[in-house]
Formats: sequence, C-alpha cells, structure tokens
Amino acid sequence: MSPQELGLYSIGIGDRFGQQGAAQLRACRMALEQGVEITPVWNKSHREHTIVGSDPSTQRNAADRAVAELSWNRPYFVDADHITLATVEPFLPYCDFFTLDVAEDIGRAVERAEAETFISRHPELCGRLAVEGLDDPLEITREQALAAAQKYLAAVRQAGKIYRFIRERKGQDSFVTEISMDETDNPQTPAELLVILAAIADEGIPAQTIAPKFSGRFNKGVDYVGDPEQFQKEFSADIAVIRHATRTYPLPSALKLSVHSGSDKFSLYPLMRAAMVRSGAGVHLKTAGTTWLEELAGLAEAGGEGLEIVREVYRAAYSRQQELTAPYAAVIDIRHENLPHPDATTQWTSEQWLRALVHNPRDPLFNPDLRQLLHVAYKIAAELGQRYLDALAACRDQVARRVTTNLFERHIRPLFLST
Repeated sequence: MSPQELGLYSIGIGDRFGQQGAAQLRACRMALEQGVEITPVWNKSHREHTIVGSDPSTQRNAADRAVAELSWNRPYFVDADHITLATVEPFLPYCDFFTLDVAEDIGRAVERAEAETFISRHPELCGRLAVEGLDDPLEITREQALAAAQKYLAAVRQAGKIYRFIRERKGQDSFVTEISMDETDNPQTPAELLVILAAIADEGIPAQTIAPKFSGRFNKGVDYVGDPEQFQKEFSADIAVIRHATRTYPLPSALKLSVHSGSDKFSLYPLMRAAMVRSGAGVHLKTAGTTWLEELAGLAEAGGEGLEIVREVYRAAYSRQQELTAPYAAVIDIRHENLPHPDATTQWTSEQWLRALVHNPRDPLFNPDLRQLLHVAYKIAAELGQRYLDALAACRDQVARRVTTNLFERHIRPLFLST
C-alpha cells in the first residue's frame, strides 16, 4: 500500500455537530481555484464526541457526505484528535489520521541509564550543530541532551506504543500520524525538539506532523496572547530543526509543524506565512471550534428562533461556567467580570449579538470573554438536541455563508494565499 500523504498545506476543520462539512470544504475548493491545494482534515476528539453524544462513525459520514456533495476529488482525512491508548479503539474503523496526545507523559522521568544509552546512540546531538535556517549554531552540552532525553523519552515511547497499536490493526502506511506535545506548561527549545525528533525516529514513527508548545497563549476562538516576535523566532527555528532532522534521521521528508488552537490567530498568520514562504515549509492548522461559533453567529443573524437559541445557550453557559470551562482550562482565559449578565442580554438585537460575538478586535462591542465562553458551550446546544439541528437547517444558507467566509477569508487567505 502506498503511504498516506498529507500534502504541504492542510487544515483541521472539525465540526461539533457534523452539519457544516460542505461549507468548510467549499473554502478549500475556493483555495484550489486560486491554485493552492489545502488538504481538509475533519478532526474531532474523544472529549468532543463524549460531550456531544456523537461517535467516530458520524464524523466519517459527515466528511464523506461533504466530499460527495462538492465532488471533491483531492485527498481528505478524518482525524482521531488527541487520542491516547485508552481512547483510540472506537476511532480505528473510521479514521485515517491519528493525533497522538502524549503531553501527560512529558516529564515522566526515565532512568538516567536509559537516557545515557539514548545519548550514546546519538552523539550527533551533543556539541556545536550547524542547522541551516538558524542564525546561530545549536550548542548542546551532553548534560543538556541528557536532561532533554529524561524529560521527553517517556512521552515519545508512549507515542510509539499508540502508533504500533494502530498500525497492527489498520496496516502499515494506511494512516497519517501526528504527535501532539502542545498541551504542556513550557515550550520546547530547538535543542529539545531535535532530541524529540531523534527519539521519534528511533521509535519508527513515520510522523508527518508534530505539534510543539509555543510561547504565549493559544486560547480558543481569540487572537494570540504573547510576544509575536518571540513566536516568529520559535516557529522559524522549529521549521529549521525539523528540516535538519528529516535529513539526519529516517523521518518523512514532508514532516511539518501543526499549530493547535490555531483558529483566530490573526496576528500570527502573516508571520507564519512569511516563514513558510522563506523556507518552503508547510503547516497544518487546526481550526475546529470556529465552525461552532459561526453557527451561533448565523443563528443570531437570522433572528427569531435562532436568536432565541443563542440567548438560551449563553444564559445556561453563564450559570454553568465551571463545568464547561474545566476541560479547557489550559486554552481559555475568561474574566468573569467582563461577561454581561444574561438578564442584560435578553433584549439584545441580532446586531448586538453579532458585534459582541464575531471576532473583530476593532469593534468596541466585541467581547472576547463572551466569545471564549460560548466556544466551550457547545454541550448546551447538544442538550437542545433536535431543536438545535432544526434551527441550523432553517438558517442553513446564512450559517453556511458565515462558515465558508470565515474559514476562507480570515484563515486560509492570510495564511496560505497571501504573497
């Protein structure tokens, strides 16, 4: 079997309720019409399936329906997002992309002797390393390399276990593998990333994407919080280290960075684009939650029952904040004092809801705290069941237009098409 290949550019377009597949894919088709192929990857995690009450078969069916509806004849994938050994099994029949989440194993120390054996096998990791694309050589002492090995070897070995579990059941070269290390406290340095990649090669994992931790905050549904110049340095350095590693170790030549919680990072897209153009590197951008927020915006715009649902979702989210935000604590920063009380929003018009919800930092009425709260409130829409789905169907054109326009104009164009 030929290896599944992701391509230079790809985008995670998860869909909480499986209703916007065609609208999302239309944005990829618009890019293709402008000469740029972006591979769509429908991603959904075990957590999201559990909250919504869906399962991986519905995710696959939604993707396949969208592909048939738009007669898409290019590659596409369905991602078992952030899976572990404990959660991967239900995804196996339906997914051909697996994001192996091993963040919990970072820092689970291995014996020093084990790390010593790894470093002895990789003497090239120590010393002064000239890496094309870095302004200065990497200087890694043996003790630094050992410390990195002790910090990351357990995580990489866990990734190896998950990868082999999937391979034994699906077959060699039948899926794309991503390794996720972003949901941790501290960003990986270029030297640490090189140690991680050497360990991935040792495990025989043909990773096509890797999601490291970057400096700053990648909060859900809002722009980057941090120093953009520092992010640009880290992003460019990671590109250089990945390229060096693919030339040094038996790793796929197409290995590229994956940026998680990547939607709405408008201040970073020009910086990422410049680094991609300069280096010729690709990227995988995950934008899943944006779709759900555009559904809410479309319902608010429609008025009537759609607007009433938005009001109800916000009222319930306001009263259930702790429950809804707990699973996302690492990727949201909500200031309760900036949230309007639901009683104050009862009479908001469609325009007031849109101005508060839609991500337009230049609008004085835009409320990033409200937007983040609604981002994690999809559980409430799931509890509305058929009523919510009927409202989406009734407002299909408005919602689909918003989903397509948001994905293409605000995400794809600045990151993948800008010159």
